[in-house]
Amino acid sequence: SPMARGYLTRPHEEYMSTKRAETDDYAQEHPYADNGGKEINERVQQLAADKGVSMAQIALSWTLHKDWVDAPIIGASKIEHLEDAVEALEISLSASDIEYLEAPYEPVPVSGHE
Repeated sequence: SPMARGYLTRPHEEYMSTKRAETDDYAQEHPYADNGGKEINERVQQLAADKGVSMAQIALSWTLHKDWVDAPIIGASKIEHLEDAVEALEISLSASDIEYLEAPYEPVPVSGHE
């Protein structure tokens, strides 16, 4: 999920109050805040503020900057989500932006597979 099932679309303090966090068992079981996830969320928030865009747009733009991604899969429940996703195509992230976002990451076990 390019936006970690919504975890990267809003400040981490607000995530658990969302309908998805309340009803999505997979999202509840996946440790998005672990292994640097909380700091990554905060960095996405900071970079979004610096660029004047949404956190979701930064997360999606990061995904689009990866050569190994052909097309990100997004879930859009509102037309605004789709419009934001299209606008993310225009967001340019520098190598230092990408390094800033990725630096706190620590690998986690693959979820849902044994």
